[in-house]
Amino acid sequence: MTSEPVVRCVDVSRTYGSGETAVVAVHSVSCEVDAGGRVAIVGPSGSGKSTLLHLMAGLDEPTSGTVTWPALGDKAALRPRLVGVVFQGPSLLPPLNVEENVALPLTLAATAPGTAADAARTALAQLDLDGLADRLPEELSGGQTQRVAVARVLAARPPLILADEPTGQLDHVAGALVMDLLLAAADETGAALVVSTHDDAVADRLASRWQIADGELAVADTRESSCSA
Repeated sequence: MTSEPVVRCVDVSRTYGSGETAVVAVHSVSCEVDAGGRVAIVGPSGSGKSTLLHLMAGLDEPTSGTVTWPALGDKAALRPRLVGVVFQGPSLLPPLNVEENVALPLTLAATAPGTAADAARTALAQLDLDGLADRLPEELSGGQTQRVAVARVLAARPPLILADEPTGQLDHVAGALVMDLLLAAADETGAALVVSTHDDAVADRLASRWQIADGELAVADTRESSCSA
């Protein structure tokens, strides 16, 4: 396993807007996640959890500071295979059926079609979704949509998994299954797993707990990875 962190943020801030209407979503955050790290980011709605995850994923640009991926390479190399993101909101492509959506990162990475389809079907079966493989996203419930998004990450087996409130739309049983599978997948591949959550039961399953409030990050309890405000 590499000794380099999979993601490192140095004095990162993200501001939206300007002047009197500017909103500082993340303020002067420095943190890093080690390969194999297990991190829960906890905080109230609007505290900056999603923004920080998007910065870690390379989906958003910091207003100041730097985000790098020492163990993974340049930002251009992150997708479709090195960073998997479970978004809080809808993220499936409407024209593709469930199996095609789950296989998409593998397809974009030029994986053989049969191999991509097999990985997608395996991930869907793990989440009890194999009966929905031919459905379009518009035919799914909110909870089913969220589980399909998790299956897409499981199928791709990335070394960094970022999950934004992955159990937020699920009941207790389905949420526990999702966390079981995310943790098992991370254990199997040695991936780092970072989860934003309101749920203490979810946070307690991860080795490190980072608290974020008003865009500022602090360590409440940590045994892996590190951060500083």
